[in-house]
Amino acid sequence: MVAHFDAPDPDYPLPPLNEIPDDDADRPKEAYKLTTTLNGFPAIIFGTATFSRIYNEADHISGVTPLRAARLALRYGLNVFDTAPFYGDSEIILGNALRALRDEFPRDSYTLITKVGRYPTGFDYTPEAIESSIARSLRRLHTNYLDVVYLHDVEFVADEKLPRRGGNHVAALGQEKEQYGLNENQENETYTDKDHKILSAVKKLFELRDDRGVIKRVGISGFPLPTLLRLAILIQKRLGKPVDLVMSYCHLTLQNSTLEQFKSAFGPRAGVKQVITASPIAMALLRPSPLQVHPAPLEIREAAKRAVQLSEEWDASGTGLPDLALQYTFARAREIGVPVAVGLSTLEEVHASVKAWHEVDAEGLATKEEWVTRVKSVQDLFRDVQMLDYSWATP
Repeated sequence: MVAHFDAPDPDYPLPPLNEIPDDDADRPKEAYKLTTTLNGFPAIIFGTATFSRIYNEADHISGVTPLRAARLALRYGLNVFDTAPFYGDSEIILGNALRALRDEFPRDSYTLITKVGRYPTGFDYTPEAIESSIARSLRRLHTNYLDVVYLHDVEFVADEKLPRRGGNHVAALGQEKEQYGLNENQENETYTDKDHKILSAVKKLFELRDDRGVIKRVGISGFPLPTLLRLAILIQKRLGKPVDLVMSYCHLTLQNSTLEQFKSAFGPRAGVKQVITASPIAMALLRPSPLQVHPAPLEIREAAKRAVQLSEEWDASGTGLPDLALQYTFARAREIGVPVAVGLSTLEEVHASVKAWHEVDAEGLATKEEWVTRVKSVQDLFRDVQMLDYSWATP
């Protein structure tokens, strides 16, 4: 096994709850409370990769801010948390926070999503590792069941079956079906031993769901939409039952909205009940300070820089482009019925996210001419370099 599931976990002690600040900043604005649900999910899912050294410093994740952010989210009705063993100590920090909040928010008041198969030390999709991983997640999250478990980043283990790794993959739904393994007569094919690893892992998750009850729903997650669709179809055909959910990221953004085309295929072709999108800011691409190492091609990164400069015309604070990006994803997600997983670190980010959803859902922001013009002007920057709806190669 690549992970030592029985190794002692780091300790992140919290002070008594009555010593943790609970002031005006910790209170939800009543008008912004989430009421829209999509198959039992709120419109926004709290992504907790932020509860790790991947995105924040040690002082942040070892302090009380993660608890306060989670508590504020729950008070807003944002009651689904997405974590993973791959996200460093995220499960531990989230679990500690929720345990401390159990009097105000008992276990049945929120939904826990975690993942198996990918770890900081590598991938392990064996049934034995999955069993051990689930046991550790239950322990870290202080619960006896998990609402959703994804097989994490399946494209790294499966046969991708892509004629090209980077590009616009919408043709996989039409004239290039065969090259992507998506022809109807290919639906029961397994191409290599890699695909058998996926089937074996999902079979184990089905067992934990159907026979043991420690998982309520099973899903797969990853980046390339054609691979996710092909595997979802394969799972239904070979195992006789569908996965409940599929999550992809960076495919419902200002730069790439191809999830809109793919979403309608997952239900009819693979029996998937819910599709979820993540990373509306495209892995920080649409921020003034993007990741130093980003998998997008240079043309996309340069267009994003020009978009940041353009956004300063309507917001000199530097938040203009990420705000527009979040609003755009919410608007499109609302239209097609897809919850959005958003990485949140602070009280301010929680407030800002629910405010953005309210502007889209209740105030009709996406119908306002000025907003539509801004969206088009940003998308034109990617269109001009033939990079609108371009999916970069899996990092």
